[in-house]
Amino acid sequence: MREVISGGNELVAKAAIDVGCRFYGGYPITPSSDIMHEMSVLLPQYGGKFIQMEDEISGISVSLGASMSGVKAMTGSSGPGISLKVEQIGLAFMAEIPLVIADVMRSGPSTGMPTRVAQGDINFLKHPTHGDFKSVAIAPGNLEESYTQTVRAFNLAEELMTPVFLMMDETIGHMYGKTYIPDLEEVQKNIINRRVFTGDPKDYKPYEVGANEGAILNPFFKGYRYHITGLHHGPLGFPTEDAKMGQALIDRLFNKIESRESSICQNEEFELEDAEIVVIAYGSSALAVKEAIPHLRAMGKKVGLFRPITIWPSPKTRLKELGKKYQKIIVIELNKGQYLEEIERILERKVEFMGQANGRSIAPNQIIERIKEI
Repeated sequence: MREVISGGNELVAKAAIDVGCRFYGGYPITPSSDIMHEMSVLLPQYGGKFIQMEDEISGISVSLGASMSGVKAMTGSSGPGISLKVEQIGLAFMAEIPLVIADVMRSGPSTGMPTRVAQGDINFLKHPTHGDFKSVAIAPGNLEESYTQTVRAFNLAEELMTPVFLMMDETIGHMYGKTYIPDLEEVQKNIINRRVFTGDPKDYKPYEVGANEGAILNPFFKGYRYHITGLHHGPLGFPTEDAKMGQALIDRLFNKIESRESSICQNEEFELEDAEIVVIAYGSSALAVKEAIPHLRAMGKKVGLFRPITIWPSPKTRLKELGKKYQKIIVIELNKGQYLEEIERILERKVEFMGQANGRSIAPNQIIERIKEI
């Protein structure tokens, strides 16, 4: 392990470089700009390219172009900027272009409170554009995970051939301190790169793959010709209105995610063994819960934490198990109950809730007082 003193956003950039990202296109926006700034410093040192575009839309467009040329690419923003990127996000889902998109969440809607914390993009990143697809979104919960989950985001994007969201909240992004991250050799040993077709170019059909597999998009300009489109398409990528072919395409966009849910979903469980009250929280909210739990247990309240790291797809199987085992469950998040809706849908019952959308973190003493009421 390596000891580092750094901020969350800077660790995202460091992880991107270590996992092989060599292109970043974007536009500055609080509170994600630190990622962009750090990438502007690091990428030229490692033979990569950084470009600040004139707006968020062009930022994701050039990043998708870089990815189609075979380069691991990244873009980032906050809620208002992600809103502007959605048309190209839809193209990435449909054309199966791997891309990591960092969203450092702030208060909203619209421009909200740019310098304040929120977890208001949870529902948004489940379905950030129109149509049918499956989203993958990861929520780091501390400095170490700002690094390790960024590595995982790139690996998932390359394996699944899809955009992957790195869902930071402002507190995690701007947190600064000492942490430990994996050695570079360990990271590079476990890097996943997209598949490449090596046969005769005449036989190359990028979208003619198994029902649970992502497309095989060879790098542009390497002799393998195919078409990229946001329309429904056939084996070579050319548009089609064939009903059977169109249904099979959308089914595959779902199947390649759903067939791997058990490996995609990651969670943390803390003090759950003898718990009588289970708190479900993620991101920086979970840090406050962890600080509150020892105090609550000293008061005789047996409280445990379930923290989803992978937000989408949600950890349905484990949540159902928790719902059967524990009657007292409370969801804590920095919004009006966006993940609460998903929890109650899975458990098929109402649970307790604590949330706020005022741009401030929920303090451990607030959590203690709320749980004492249960």
